[in-house]
This record gives sequence, C-alpha cells and structure tokens, in this order.
Amino acid sequence: MKLDPVSLRLFVAVMEENAIARAAAREHIAASAASRRLAELEDALGVALFARSNRGSEPTAAAYALLNMARGVLHDLDGIAVQMRDYQAGVRGHVRLVANVSAITQFLPDDLQRFMASHTQVQVQLQEQISTAVARSVAENAADLGILNEGNYGDRVALEPYRTDELVLVVPAGHALARRRQLRLADALVHDFVGMHPGSAINNQLTRAAAALEMPLKLRIQVTGYDALCLMVAAGLGVGVMPRGSARLYGSALAVRTITLDEPWARRQLMLCRRSHESLSPAARLLADHLRATTAPMP
Repeated sequence: MKLDPVSLRLFVAVMEENAIARAAAREHIAASAASRRLAELEDALGVALFARSNRGSEPTAAAYALLNMARGVLHDLDGIAVQMRDYQAGVRGHVRLVANVSAITQFLPDDLQRFMASHTQVQVQLQEQISTAVARSVAENAADLGILNEGNYGDRVALEPYRTDELVLVVPAGHALARRRQLRLADALVHDFVGMHPGSAINNQLTRAAAALEMPLKLRIQVTGYDALCLMVAAGLGVGVMPRGSARLYGSALAVRTITLDEPWARRQLMLCRRSHESLSPAARLLADHLRATTAPMP
C-alpha cells in the first residue's frame, strides 16, 4: 500500500480547517479533487475517516489517530527536504516553537537572538498560541517545543521551568487608582476591565479570583494582544491586567500607569513544554538546552 504525501497533507488540512472547501483552498486544489483524494485515502487505508450524513461529515476515531501519525510523517518528509536543501545554503536544522504571548513579548526575542547568533545553521519557526493550545500542539507533534504557563496539561508532555513573570494592573493616567503603587484585586474589580480574548490564561485567572471574592468581573471589551489592551486602557475603556514586562514594552509611549498587584497569583511560572527528550531532533535539543539555560526570574 502506497500513501501519497499530498493526500496526507490534504487530510491534515481538512482536520485543521474543519471543512473540505477551506482545506482545498489552502492546498490549492479543487474541492472536488480534494473529496476524491480523501476517498482514495480511505480506500488505501481500508478504514472510514469521516462519518458522512445529511448534516455533513464528522471525523472518526481513526481520523484522530491518523492525524497525529500523518503530522509526524509529513514533518519527517519536510525535514528531509529542508535538510537536503539547506546543506547547500548552510542551514541544517529546523525547530517548530509555539509560545504564549507573555513569553513572546517578554523573553523569547532576546533568547532566540542569542541562540540563532550561536547556531547560524538552525531555523526557528515561531507561532503564538494560548497555553492550552501550546500543550496540545506539542502533544500532537504539531510543534517540537512550547512555552506556556505552569499548569496540568496531561501526561503526554513534559514541563520544565523557563522564566517567571509578574502580572500588574494597567490604568489610564488620570484614573482614580493611578496614584496607587500597590493594591489588591478587590480594589480594581469595582471598575470596568479591558480583558484578553476568551480562553486566555489571564482572563481565566481573573475570573477565578473574582469568583473567590464573590465580586463580578466587568469585562467591557476584550482584545487579542497586549498592545491593543494598552491602547484601550489609554483610551479610558477600563483597566487591565498584563505582565509587567509587556506593560513596559507597550505602555511606555502611552498615558497609562502600572500598579503592583498584591496577590499570590500575580507572580507566574512559565514552563518549557516538550515530548520525550529522545523524540527531539538535534536542532530542537539544542534550542531546548539553550532555553533551559536561560531560566531566571524576571528583573
């Protein structure tokens, strides 16, 4: 039985896009040709990958099992092509890294600059994801390494300390709280909040903390990045919570103030996430070792 890499790549796209039409467009083939390739893949494997009905099609258990294996096969094939091509160009390694926005805005620019300056033959593909998605990507072999918030993500990934950061309250310069240097969350919950997008670690933490205080979290608006959060706070739409390093980066040019949060959960541990050490490519091991060596508290 011969498996066509093109069909495997199309299958992965269908699983990720949840629609044949979108997957076909992503892979630059006609939707009818995509459907035919999926049917041929099912025939070759002798198993149904999608349960079809009048309401559409749903992936079967076999499809989810194949997804992990297909990603591994395609990554290996891409790795062969990249390494052979890059021998000529002098680049002999490729690492897929996923990380949450806190790591990307505070630590990874400097850490990756030092790594890539020392390892000029290694390429790093970096993608931003929320922590739960980071763990899932690493577990499913969609990424080699991840940086996420400390937590319980199951036994399919291993976690090691990376960096610590501190959450602070960000308020407009003329806000009633702007003169405070430190406060408890209860003092801020009486005001409107600018929140991060649903599912973000900070929003989840604020929701839990507000529930413990039996106070509502009044999210007036939600954004997808710390730069947008600072802009909305500066515009007077509410107060927000974000890492101190990110607030220093984005808020320095805006009329906002940062206030220390006197809460035990405001200091967080970021973790390096991977599968088994043996499963990593030589380039990924080099990067993992480098990131472990940078482990230190935020200044």
